[in-house]
Amino acid sequence: MTDTVQTPDTFGLWTLGDPIADTKAPGGPIENKWTKRKFDAALVNPANRRKLSVIIVGTGLAGGAAAATLGEAGYHVKSFCFQDSPRRAHSIAAQGGINAAKNYKEDGDSVYRLFYDTVKGGDYRARETNVYRLAEVSANIIDQCVAQGVPFAREYGGLLDNRSFGGVQVSRTFYARGQTGQQLLIGAYQALERQVAEGTVEQYVRHEMLEVIVSGGRARGIIARDLETGEIETHLADAVVLASGGYGNVFFLSTNAMGSNVTATWRAHRKGAYFGNPCYTQIHPTCIPVSGDHQSKLTLMSESLRNDGRIWVPKRREDCDKDPRQIAEADRDYYLERIYPAFGNLVPRDIASRQAKNVCDEGRGVGPVVGDFRRGVYLDFADAIKRLGKSAVEAKYGNLFDMYARITGENPYEVPMRIYPAVHYTMGGLWVDYDLQSNIPGLFVTGEANFSDHGANRLGASALMQGLADGYFVLPNTIRDYLAKGPFDTLDANAPEVAAARTSVQERTQRLLAINGDRSVDSFHKELGHIMWEYCGMERTQEGLLKAIDLIRSLREEFWRNVRVLGSADTLNQSLEKAGRVADFLELGELMCIDALHRRESCGGHFRGESQTEDGEALRHDDQFAYVAAWEFTPEAADGIPGGGMGAPVLHKEDLTYEFIELKQRSYK
Repeated sequence: MTDTVQTPDTFGLWTLGDPIADTKAPGGPIENKWTKRKFDAALVNPANRRKLSVIIVGTGLAGGAAAATLGEAGYHVKSFCFQDSPRRAHSIAAQGGINAAKNYKEDGDSVYRLFYDTVKGGDYRARETNVYRLAEVSANIIDQCVAQGVPFAREYGGLLDNRSFGGVQVSRTFYARGQTGQQLLIGAYQALERQVAEGTVEQYVRHEMLEVIVSGGRARGIIARDLETGEIETHLADAVVLASGGYGNVFFLSTNAMGSNVTATWRAHRKGAYFGNPCYTQIHPTCIPVSGDHQSKLTLMSESLRNDGRIWVPKRREDCDKDPRQIAEADRDYYLERIYPAFGNLVPRDIASRQAKNVCDEGRGVGPVVGDFRRGVYLDFADAIKRLGKSAVEAKYGNLFDMYARITGENPYEVPMRIYPAVHYTMGGLWVDYDLQSNIPGLFVTGEANFSDHGANRLGASALMQGLADGYFVLPNTIRDYLAKGPFDTLDANAPEVAAARTSVQERTQRLLAINGDRSVDSFHKELGHIMWEYCGMERTQEGLLKAIDLIRSLREEFWRNVRVLGSADTLNQSLEKAGRVADFLELGELMCIDALHRRESCGGHFRGESQTEDGEALRHDDQFAYVAAWEFTPEAADGIPGGGMGAPVLHKEDLTYEFIELKQRSYK
């Protein structure tokens, strides 16, 4: 059906700015672009590297790998994380695997096929140049990690094993049982700690970045708070790298660690960095269902389980109360296998998630009633255990099965798992060019913190691939082109722009503590999350998004008038930490809804109810929306909000041109 709703700009919620473009990617055949860019980038000789400094915020796969690599190259690196150790970064929670185009299974894989699958999986809303580079360096990542001692699974003959993931028909995912992220992060952490010992990397744990310092139009440092002492610190450098992860916790309930937040990138956005495609949120289909109002986060069950598990619900509503083992095969609806016979249970995450929601909305969900309906579908391993044997299934998925049993009290070897979609990853992030540099010179953004590689939906096992590709291979080659222009003039710690950044952090901190209202920070966060899930989650409509924007604005006004933040600023204060992060989420949530409202099409994880095919699939409008939406922050005076409130954001469009892949409607049938 054709979208005929009113265009959102008539609501006065945003204004149109000048178009933008990525000017860093070279011309010529796509397979030559990365080689040419590396050659064209200026070099920095080893003696000069010692004179150059780089701040890296975040110690996950992207940040940890970048800090280790730049330290090894001889630059002076300052590494920051808010956790008590770099190895506690959220990358450790990734389970299923990491993609690489090595074609070990000889099933037709190639760099071009990984490139194609990633662009198609993202519903043709990603840059070709960035995605091809990601596919090109993927094989190098595996070699690097094996050299570091990452214990990937191996076949009998000693070769590294592979398994399949959603959205593809080849086996290209390398894994270490269900602990792949943990093992990869340990490898990056060991490399990082080696550089700490060598003295090239200074490590700052339990430090949270609260502001970016921009001087002379360039990023020159950060303001950070020591979370143990409360001290506000100024750190200056020649360049700043943000590797601070995604913002899925805007929904309150997500698979992210509870500390994951948007503050580093949002502070940069308020300083002028464009925010790309903020409404693109990934809903993961394989999570343990919500069990009640008491939860503060959700638990991911690896997508690798869809390799051998079969997803189904009862055909009849009246069977939903039955023990699943008592439901006959003829009375089961293996709905993904029925609707998408070519891919079956391995359809991309957005499609698997939406179909799970559809069958539950029909009243065929399973498990306990939460709210007004049952939120769950079965993930059944009975056939796999019969085919492979319990010991083989245990060898591949044992730690995941154990985790499920501990959380639910059910034995998945005997009773089918119950799963339901949950917020997992954000494809949006700060806008960057081919060099991973934002529109603020000297501010680079890597991993999930940028928007660059996944379009409207990320294929499974590609997050670890992007994080390590950016950290080990891309950023070290592109940031040197910028650093070759340095060392830059020494910036005085008392310079006006430094003092202003520091003052803004102090005023914001004092304001949060002085409100002394009646409501807890968590209550605001939970209410925001409910608004985002209901109106900007798995399905969005114009009516719902307009309602969400009004609700968020009212909630934000109440937050700055009535939030209660306990404790003081000069000591460990987790209430204060949360308050600052939720304040940023309240602003981000509005921008996400505006972005979703302006994009009047369905694509990937962004499903607009007004834009769907006759059989309920996502309907894109390439003639209107084949672009990256890069939003510019507009400040607005506001009483009681340090630094001001939000004006109507400015939309800058980067047109997406497809030279090497044909644009067409996605089909996995």
